[in-house]
Amino acid sequence: MQVVIVESPAKAKTINKYLGGDYHVLASFGHIRDLPSKDGSVQPDQDFEMTWEVDPKKSKQVSEIASAVKSADRVILATDPDREGEAISWHVLEVLRRRGVLKDKPVDRVVFNAVTKQAVLDAIAHPREIDGPLVEAYLARRALDYLVGFTLSPVLWRKVPGARSAGRVQSVALRIVCDREAEIESFVPREYWTVIAGLNSQGNAFDARLVTADGKKIERLTIGTGAEAEALKAALEQSGYAVRSVEKKPVKRHPYAPFTTSTLQQEASRKLGFTADRTMRTAQRLYEGINLGGETVGLITYMRTDGVEIVPEAINAARGVIAQDYGDRYLPASPRIYKTKAKNAQEAHEAIRPTDLNRRPADVRRALDEDQARLYELIWKRTLASQMESAELERTTVDIEATAPDGKRYGLRAVGTVQRFDGFLTLYQETADDDSDNEEDRRLPAMKDGESLDLEKISATQHFTEPPPRFTEATLIKRLEELGIGRPSTYAATLKVLGDREYVRLDKRRLIPEPKGRIVTAFLEGFFKRYVEYDFTASLEEKLDRISNGEIGWRDVLREFWRDFATEIEATSELKTSEVFEALNDILGPYVFPPKEDGSDARACPSCEGGRLSIKRGKNGPFIGCSNYPDCRYTRDLTTPGDGDGAEALVNGQRVLGVDPETNQEVSLRTGRFGPYVQLGEAPDGEKPKRASLPKGVDAASVDLERALSYLSLPREVGIHPESGKPITAGIGRYGPFVLHDGTYANLESADEVFTVGLNRAVTLIAEKQQRGGRRGAAATIKALGDNADFGAVEVKAGRYGPYVTNGKINATLPKGTDPEGVTMELAAELLAAKAEKGGGKKPKRAKKKASPKS
Repeated sequence: MQVVIVESPAKAKTINKYLGGDYHVLASFGHIRDLPSKDGSVQPDQDFEMTWEVDPKKSKQVSEIASAVKSADRVILATDPDREGEAISWHVLEVLRRRGVLKDKPVDRVVFNAVTKQAVLDAIAHPREIDGPLVEAYLARRALDYLVGFTLSPVLWRKVPGARSAGRVQSVALRIVCDREAEIESFVPREYWTVIAGLNSQGNAFDARLVTADGKKIERLTIGTGAEAEALKAALEQSGYAVRSVEKKPVKRHPYAPFTTSTLQQEASRKLGFTADRTMRTAQRLYEGINLGGETVGLITYMRTDGVEIVPEAINAARGVIAQDYGDRYLPASPRIYKTKAKNAQEAHEAIRPTDLNRRPADVRRALDEDQARLYELIWKRTLASQMESAELERTTVDIEATAPDGKRYGLRAVGTVQRFDGFLTLYQETADDDSDNEEDRRLPAMKDGESLDLEKISATQHFTEPPPRFTEATLIKRLEELGIGRPSTYAATLKVLGDREYVRLDKRRLIPEPKGRIVTAFLEGFFKRYVEYDFTASLEEKLDRISNGEIGWRDVLREFWRDFATEIEATSELKTSEVFEALNDILGPYVFPPKEDGSDARACPSCEGGRLSIKRGKNGPFIGCSNYPDCRYTRDLTTPGDGDGAEALVNGQRVLGVDPETNQEVSLRTGRFGPYVQLGEAPDGEKPKRASLPKGVDAASVDLERALSYLSLPREVGIHPESGKPITAGIGRYGPFVLHDGTYANLESADEVFTVGLNRAVTLIAEKQQRGGRRGAAATIKALGDNADFGAVEVKAGRYGPYVTNGKINATLPKGTDPEGVTMELAAELLAAKAEKGGGKKPKRAKKKASPKS
């Protein structure tokens, strides 16, 4: 018997079918060992000796693998074909050696880029040894991440309350997001004008832009005022127009290379709206295998790669599909060959492509869930398009001369493009990172030199320059790759950590740094600047690549890094917290204390005479406070940079919004232990005043008197239920907005709906809730996944503590950040299996023991 070890149970099941009864395929369930989360796991004073510990959750699986190996004739390590896969094989081998079950058994390492029968059999026939330099590169990365995380993070916790962690790549990615936010905040818009002539050539209208005026070149920001624009407009309205030259130039647009990990994450974000984490989870399932007609087949090649090459047989298959589906006109005379530019040859595997291009998206759609179908189609189209003929365009540039009555001459230009042959664009077009208008994507009428043109109108339009856009996940990944920071296989995990740590948030797919994230970045820039510099991080990444190529020793890289890093840690640990916060005040000054329009001191306290505002250390994190505390209790949150007039601040923990016209009582915004709330009046004779918490997601700085009164008016009566005769009310509770009737709660989609929901809609929601088992607190079903062979009917539900998957007996919480709508049956089954293994779910009742008779 030959034992084969892979990472995932899905992959194990598929490969076992391919290899037959002489093989026993087992899954390690990922890494079986890691560095313990405590001091001393990496010991710099002992030449970076590392202490590894078997994950307690994996001990049962490790024992099963060891038991199988003990009676095996041969061991085959078949984990993924990248650095992490090589490391998993190395860990498994080390554990088996320590347990003494290998003895003289042959151990082989095999890799395959696709989970198909042919790829697996070819790999088994061509084994190799574990790649030492690739394992050393893993050891260096893991040691560096540990040393940065477990050495720097405690300093961060002590000096910056509320901060949770720092990381080698994570902190630099956070700095990129924060730097962009600072650019946006400091951006000063500039006014500029464009002058466009609406012209007509033999009945065909088109636009031309002013590019020269009396010999002076007109660039984007040249016309800076409305007066200048109006003067040019007046002159052009009196001018005569003629074509000076027409230039037609053939242009070819070539197809894009097949996907790498990075480009797949970027394009899935732009085209499908997927996060990087969602893309990689979906791709993992397509790689490991999908059941097609009773046979489990891997649909795509390995999805963690820097390479753009595809093997000759895949190229030939693509060319065959192109000829069959699109015709010979779309097939280039010779195959297109793409070359990888990755510095690390060890990780430059084949590009991500379908394992069989004849397996069209429509052929497999029924076997896939929605995410899998959309991602497979994206990969299939991109791969096929990469081997198609180029698009043929004709770019036309028309230069026009306008002559004014006073003899002055003005130059205008019209640019347009005509698509002569669509080529690969018939199948695939990459999505741009922005929605900018390209004036060249326009058609122009046929014109000739010297032709007179008719003027229809002149328009002068005002514009303002805009700040750079916030990063999306796609553009941040692109920026990290450009800078050489991190590696594409780690980007999804890095972005997830930033969200989990609440350092950034996603708003309309844009990454916005949270105040906590900006404080962390300011601290690192102030005291560990070298370690969040782009060049330093990129150069360290390059050294790690050289380790994997066998060019330098991994311990040499660690020694060089640790020498300076340990010194800076020691120096910063000795700083007083007051010194740290003084530095944070200087670094974050422009953000926290923006300049006032009247030029007065932005840090002057608006509540007292002579007080100075600064960032203070609080039990629940940093806040803005006055230097005259405790005499002055002016405070405000870091999230609301004030203008100094008190309009956005909380004075003595509250802000007065106005007076309720009905009761003549003061309405105030306050902050309590459970967050911001509004209050009506003060407590008379010890009675509790009327209060209302702000709905989740509402910015306290945006709340005015009108909104406060609307919250205080809740709950509101929607109407009388037509059947029961009892009232239906709407309100906002601990778990969000709701309608309530006779003890049955039904959720509303938004807080705004509380004030607008009508009787018909409320009755419908209550009825739907009662049909689902309408008792108070029943979890709502988000998504029904269908039946599973092991667990029966599985659903995704909205629980009190977040979304979870359940089969009615076992409940498993979704990992933080997981989109409940994107959960697949495979992921749900894995979560339920893991929960069941831990003893989750409803346990059978034990029979009571009979009392033994007394002697």
